[in-house]
Amino acid sequence: MKKDERLRGYYDEQLETLPWEQKKNFLENLLQRAVMTAYEQAPAMRAKFEAAGVGPTDIRSLQDLQSLGIIPKAKMRQLQQASPPFGGLLGVDLDKLRRIYSSPGAIFDPEGFQADYWRLQAVFFNTGFRPGDRILNTFSYHLTPGGLMCDQGLSGIGCTVVPGGVGNTETQVQLMDELKLTGYVGVPSFLQAIIERAEQNGKDFRRDFNLEIAVTAGEMLTDATRNQFEEKYGVLVRQFLATADVGAIAYECGQKNGMHFADYRIIEVVDPETGKQLGAGQVGEVVVTLLENPVYPLIRFGTGDLSFYEDDPCPCGRTSPRLMKLVGRVDQVTKVRGMFIHPSQVEEVIAVFSEIQAAQAVVEREHGRDKLTFLAVLGQDSSQKELLSPLQERIRTVLKLRADVTFVQASDLREPDKRIVDLREWD
Repeated sequence: MKKDERLRGYYDEQLETLPWEQKKNFLENLLQRAVMTAYEQAPAMRAKFEAAGVGPTDIRSLQDLQSLGIIPKAKMRQLQQASPPFGGLLGVDLDKLRRIYSSPGAIFDPEGFQADYWRLQAVFFNTGFRPGDRILNTFSYHLTPGGLMCDQGLSGIGCTVVPGGVGNTETQVQLMDELKLTGYVGVPSFLQAIIERAEQNGKDFRRDFNLEIAVTAGEMLTDATRNQFEEKYGVLVRQFLATADVGAIAYECGQKNGMHFADYRIIEVVDPETGKQLGAGQVGEVVVTLLENPVYPLIRFGTGDLSFYEDDPCPCGRTSPRLMKLVGRVDQVTKVRGMFIHPSQVEEVIAVFSEIQAAQAVVEREHGRDKLTFLAVLGQDSSQKELLSPLQERIRTVLKLRADVTFVQASDLREPDKRIVDLREWD
C-alpha cells in the first residue's frame, strides 16, 4: 500500500472533525452520564464525590471536574489491597467481566464484554493501519493486557494479527520474513532488535522484508529513531499512548505533530499538586476520565505521565487537542521496555534476601535501548556469587524484566532515598 493512502482518511470523520465547541458539548453530555454511573455503581467513586462535597449533578462541564480529586496510578495497588480486588472502583459484578489482568506492580485491570472495550480501533486506523494488513504484535499476552488490547483493536478494523508477544527475536524475524508481514506493533527498541537480527542473518531489511508501517508505544520514540526507521528502512512510524487502566489516550495522525486526544474519554493536563487544569503549552500530569465505560467508570485517573498539549488546528482536520510529547513522570513509577516498574517492586525483590540491605533500580539509555541495572547493597559476610543467580531470577519474576545486577556499597547508590533512578535523556 502506498504511504499516502495510509495517511488519509478517518475512522469516524464526523466525530473527529467536529468543531471543538460542538465536540466539547458532546463530551460534556457523555460526562454527565458517566459521573452518575460512577457515583451509583462504584463505592470508591461515591466516596470520592462525598469527600469533595459534591454530587454527580454538580459535574456538568469539563471545568467542573476540577472539584474532584485525582486517583493516582501510583496508589492503585494500595487502593486495591484496602478493598480487593479493584479498590471499590469497579462498576459491575466480577461475573460481568471478560478478563482480569495483573499488570506490573500487582495491579488488577478489568476488561468488559463491550466491543472495542479499549477504544483502540480508531487509534490503529488513524495511525495508518488498514484492513488486510498482517501485523506482528509484540506486546505481552501473558497476564498483562497489552497484547490482547492491541490484538482486539487491530482485528476490529480488519487486520490479521500474529501474536508474537515479547522476546524470541529469531522467531519474530522468521515470522516477519516468511509471513510477509506488513505491520508491527510494539516498543521501538524491539523493532530495532528485529532489524539488527535480520541483518546479522544476511538479510537486507528494506529489500527482503515487506514491513510498511510500525505503530509504537511503551517507550519514548525519539526523532532519531523514527528517522532511521523511515529513511533507512522505508517503514512509516507513528505512535500512540494507552494504559492498562484506561485504554486509548492519544495517537499520532499522518502529520506526526503531536498525539490527538482519543475520543470517548476526557483528557486533562493538570498541575500535579493542585489538580487544576493547565492551558496549552504548560507541562502537567495527564489525567483521564472514561466515558461510556460502566465497567470501570474512572473519573480523573492520574496516569503519572507528564506532558503538555497544543490546541491549534491540525492540518489533518481533526479538532481535538494534541499531547506534544511525554517529558517525564510525576512519581518514581517508571516505564522500562514498555513495562511499568514501581518502587514497591524493588522492595519486593529484596524482601526474600536477608543478605541484601538496600537496592535501587537504575534506568539508562544505551544504543537506543533501555538498560536496567539493579544495584544491591550486601551485608558484610554475604556471597555475591551465591546470590547473583537467584537475585536475577527474582527480578525477572517480580519486575517481569531482565536486569544487570551490580553489587555496590551504600555510598554508591545514585540517590539513596529513591528506589528507582531514571537517567535517560531524550531528544
